[in-house]
Amino acid sequence: MVETKKPGKIVILGTGGTIAGTASQASDHVGYTAAQLGVEQLMAALPGLTQVLSGRPFALEQVAQLDSKDMDGVTWHLLAARCHFWLSQDDVQSVVVTHGTDTLEETAWFLHEVLQPSKSLILTCAMRPATALAADGPQNLMDALTLACDGGRAGTWVVCAGQIHSARQVQKVHPYRLDAFSSGEAGPAAWVEAGRVRWAGKSVERHLAEVSLPTFLQILPLEWPVVEVLLSHAGASRRRVDALVASGVDGLVVACTGNGTVHHAIEEGLLDAEKQGVRIRLSTRCLTGQIVGDATRWPDVEGLSPVKARISLMLELLSERMKAV
Repeated sequence: MVETKKPGKIVILGTGGTIAGTASQASDHVGYTAAQLGVEQLMAALPGLTQVLSGRPFALEQVAQLDSKDMDGVTWHLLAARCHFWLSQDDVQSVVVTHGTDTLEETAWFLHEVLQPSKSLILTCAMRPATALAADGPQNLMDALTLACDGGRAGTWVVCAGQIHSARQVQKVHPYRLDAFSSGEAGPAAWVEAGRVRWAGKSVERHLAEVSLPTFLQILPLEWPVVEVLLSHAGASRRRVDALVASGVDGLVVACTGNGTVHHAIEEGLLDAEKQGVRIRLSTRCLTGQIVGDATRWPDVEGLSPVKARISLMLELLSERMKAV
């Protein structure tokens, strides 16, 4: 008799955010308090959960409970460790993380670069608190679970408003709308429609960081390289560059004007910073597109947003430190 393979377990990790937020009135979509409900409460509120999971077992864990605007290295370190633990279990098919929207794109890219998951790692969120009359969190979580049960694709994905975005492309582009996330010119990687996942096509994720996860997890966040983001704008000066260099910064990512252009005052400061060993990378302020050509003074980040480029440069520097030990 052929033994039937049991469906893989789905693990849901809670970190807080608006999806776990509450307000005193159902009509209040702004004056709420984030991170009030636990992941068990979020799952208990889902209608049709049994049908979505289709007999798959699931596990719940509250990793953190915070407003994602306050996301920090300590929480990232813990979340990466827990995601790694669950993804490495043979009986686990996918991991879903509930997260706030403010820094979701940063956490998604951080986890993708550090873990380089061979299974589906899925982040989801909400733009309205759980107490809203028409809360979007339950549907987003259901869609994330649908993707988790789909058989999935390796990589890190963000699910919101029926769309599935890759960790590399996704950005929050609106402060209030339910469909607050976009993948810019690339478009969504897939959609969740009537309980089914429809992929746009083959998704290829390129890893920029070379970090050994077991070694990385032994390094405390306070020991990570310090990388900051600079904004180039009209009337800029080099004061912030000089102040960051004096504080001991290890790397700087510049959100450039247009196609990798930098205000001359900031550029002068960057040239001096580079002489002192500070690593420089260029991104762009433009919401769509990426730097074209190779006429820039410093390497560009191949289409990453400034905040994601900061993460990649931090991991690059950290990787170099680990290899030097």
